[in-house]
Amino acid sequence: MTAHASLPRLSVRDLAQIAIFAALIAALGFPGAIAIGASAVPITFQTLGVMLAGAILGARKGFLAVLLLLVLAAAGLPLLSGGRGGLVWFTTSPAAGYPYGWLLGVLVIGALTSWLLPRYPFWPALGATVLGGIVAVYLIGVPVTAINLGLPLWAALVDSAKFLPGDLVKVVVTVLVAKQVHKAYPGLIPARRPAADIRVDA
Repeated sequence: MTAHASLPRLSVRDLAQIAIFAALIAALGFPGAIAIGASAVPITFQTLGVMLAGAILGARKGFLAVLLLLVLAAAGLPLLSGGRGGLVWFTTSPAAGYPYGWLLGVLVIGALTSWLLPRYPFWPALGATVLGGIVAVYLIGVPVTAINLGLPLWAALVDSAKFLPGDLVKVVVTVLVAKQVHKAYPGLIPARRPAADIRVDA
């Protein structure tokens, strides 16, 4: 069996969910961005949409939703916060690494969330969202900022601390929203835990 054959095909419903979340992430950029600190990397609401995509759609569909947004933005559509678009925001901009971090982050959140379902307990979900929505995103975003601005890595890391308070709020919002969504619409993300474990923990 090939890798292609092992992946289930996307349904019309799946494609609609991907498009809706790509639009949601774009819409969260409409309020604009705030540039604080030496790096001029903006603070935006779009990371909230990325976290929600992973926690609600899962790794595969969440990744495709983020990828769709980024491809359209790279093509020049003003879909990034503050009406930004074009290749410069993925190459030489101080914030160029963060969109790639979104792709890694949504995969991490989606994969870990699938292990937490169907119960989706609050604290483990919070940890999973922190790992994907903060750690994974910064893991790529901070070094690229340092490279593009010619800063020491430690200086870029210290500057990134300005994102933490807002990102932690986004993590909590994501978990609270995703918990209600999975309660109302079970099966959005297939659970990976063995059936026996689910019966014991339910």
